Amino acid sequence: MQKSPQAIDFALKETSPKIGAGSITGDKLSCTYDLVEQMQYLYVRVVKAKDLPGKDVTGSCDPYVEVKLGNYKGTTKHFEKKSNPEWNQCFAFSKDRIQASVLEVLVKDKDVVLDDLIGRVMFDLNEVPKRIPPDSPLAPQWYRLEDRKGDKVKTGELMLAVWMGTQADEAFPDAWHSDAATVSGEGVANIRSKVYLSPKLWYVRVNIIEAQDLLPSDKSRFPEVFVKAILGNQASRTRISQSKTINPMWNEDLMFVAAEPFEEPLILTVEDRVAPNKDEVLGKCLIPLQAVQRRLDHKPVNTRWFNLEKHVIVDGEKKETKFSSRIHLRICLDGGYHVLDESTHYSSDLRPTAKQLWKPSIGILELGVLSAHGLTPMKTKDGRGTTDAYCVAKYGQKWVRTRTIVDSFGPRWNEQYTWEVFDPCTVITVGVFDNGHIHGQGGGGKDSRIGKVRIRLSTLETDRVYTHSYPLLVLHPSGVRKMGEVQLAVRFTCSSLINMLHMYSQPLLPKMHYIHPLSVIQLDSLRHQAMQIVSIRLNRAEPPLRKEVVEYMLDVDSHMWSMRRSKANFFRIMGVLSSLISVGKWFDQICNWKNPLTTILIHILFIILVLYPELILPTVFLYLFLIGIWNFRWRPRHPPHMDTRLSHAEAAHPDELDEEFDTFPTTKGSDIVRMRYDRLRSIAGRVQTVIGDLATQGERFQSLISWRDPRATTLFVTFCLIAAIVLYVTPFQVVALLAGIYVLRHPRFRHKLPSVPLNFFRRLPARSDSML
Repeated sequence: MQKSPQAIDFALKETSPKIGAGSITGDKLSCTYDLVEQMQYLYVRVVKAKDLPGKDVTGSCDPYVEVKLGNYKGTTKHFEKKSNPEWNQCFAFSKDRIQASVLEVLVKDKDVVLDDLIGRVMFDLNEVPKRIPPDSPLAPQWYRLEDRKGDKVKTGELMLAVWMGTQADEAFPDAWHSDAATVSGEGVANIRSKVYLSPKLWYVRVNIIEAQDLLPSDKSRFPEVFVKAILGNQASRTRISQSKTINPMWNEDLMFVAAEPFEEPLILTVEDRVAPNKDEVLGKCLIPLQAVQRRLDHKPVNTRWFNLEKHVIVDGEKKETKFSSRIHLRICLDGGYHVLDESTHYSSDLRPTAKQLWKPSIGILELGVLSAHGLTPMKTKDGRGTTDAYCVAKYGQKWVRTRTIVDSFGPRWNEQYTWEVFDPCTVITVGVFDNGHIHGQGGGGKDSRIGKVRIRLSTLETDRVYTHSYPLLVLHPSGVRKMGEVQLAVRFTCSSLINMLHMYSQPLLPKMHYIHPLSVIQLDSLRHQAMQIVSIRLNRAEPPLRKEVVEYMLDVDSHMWSMRRSKANFFRIMGVLSSLISVGKWFDQICNWKNPLTTILIHILFIILVLYPELILPTVFLYLFLIGIWNFRWRPRHPPHMDTRLSHAEAAHPDELDEEFDTFPTTKGSDIVRMRYDRLRSIAGRVQTVIGDLATQGERFQSLISWRDPRATTLFVTFCLIAAIVLYVTPFQVVALLAGIYVLRHPRFRHKLPSVPLNFFRRLPARSDSML
């Protein structure tokens, strides 16, 4: 069947970049960046100067250094009235763009009208030494300055280091790049590659037990008391106490998310509902989280009494009352949970918060961000379209950001990054963005999304380098649009195959999620709070990782209602059921003797299984084993990618897209229509999630023998073979008896943790990874 041109345009393409160019010399690798194309750079490190002659009438100078190579020019900051300045700044010039044979390093005096030349140093590029990582850094040297005629100046020396290297050089990330020669000022910091770490997130559990000796202002009525808790921008409250006395009781849990270092205290206020929409504060206490006990398991922590402060206004002044009420709490930082800040379908980290509970890593994930091509113009500069693209990759707690390639629709990054892997059933997300903060937009500009790619590690073969060009697809109100392609190289290296296979029998989430599970509503609310905390913290880094970037990478709006997503999930279920429908059609053909030979063979098999029922289970497992081995020939050879047809993005009706991009709450129609419309979208969003979960379970059954996850299929077909042999030599009555006794076993022999088969099943990949 021939594909449509649009389908071909959206397809994943395997590429053959010139990577792995490094060769081993002795015990050193000439290029540690073996997943990217090697790029040559001329590095110039300007360290400091001494004894610079004065150029002003006062005999002083305001020196700065200008590094000039052909049409490219980079400058350091200038110092006022300083003859011995220190810059310690590095410049990197791409060898592909060098159009000169001489490097000029000029020391100039900053002036109002025209900057004076203090002196210069010239280098012939043919004589610049080459440095191959991981060699030791090149030591800088003192160079005497020369004037324009080539004569040595009387005083003045400049300490420099000049060498040819690659992007593997340690000076590369912080260097000024010739790719960004048009950027100046604060925009320079926004174009460099950086590594960010997500803040360490904790669940804060506050069990509010009771309060004592409350003093409501109106003694003639029964108080209706509740407790309000505030942590940062999170707020929650208990129900009104059923015991309407001055000693109310609640015994209610409130959950929050907090990030280290803990900046805001937990604020508890006990309030009395004196009238509708009118509450009286009966007491207040502040609890710093630094002093809160950290819990690693399900054992309850000790309770504590806290004094409640109450202030009254006397003669216009705020005074604290001497009589103190108290509140009884059980509060802890729950380190046994994993704080979800990503969509559960695309989680990149499943470890608990407490580091004491972490297990050893099972491997290494390496990502080479090579290049992009065919990018769409994202903004207008000087009357023409332009794009300043950079990539962001997120896996676990580590975020990486490549440098920004200015004004290019085909940027070449060739940067490589590494992560430790603790669970193979996780997803790495790579997004491409347009930098909106390097041409004077300041805080008003936004980094526009170009597209993103998700790769599930369990779908990759170990120790194999995958080099593919991924389409960057974004859904717009006008429909799905291809914004270009990004070329990646991915390698998943396993350090211990036994440990990795053992992970398939382990629970997906930490034990606390099963021993003391959180409700779906709690998890949704806490995930939203966790995402907000992560985006705020990363936005405060320097240079900041913008809020819109973090939210796009974390799928902040994945829970919103969409007719397109609902239809896509429905057809995913139909795709799963199509296998059963096919079996039904095949059986109908058997019954109707469409193929007499097949029907006769089925009759013979049926008679044998009836006469010898102990052969039924071995035959079923042997059949599954043979199907799994047969499907090995057609196992997927490429990672999954965004599928526009599966997502129903190509055939979406304009009205459906208008509904999907509508604000929440809606801005269309009258107030009554708005209320009903929002309610419908909220309910339908949950139905959509349930349908998607059902489709995911069915697709996991299909993946058992599809080799989508080669390790899981290997385990399953091996189990089928062993089960077939064991069941063949074991009487059927014994198997049935043992199975029945196991199913009906006493509760004391049951564990709260999921069983090994269930853990294995939950780790299987589904087509949700390919959903747009």
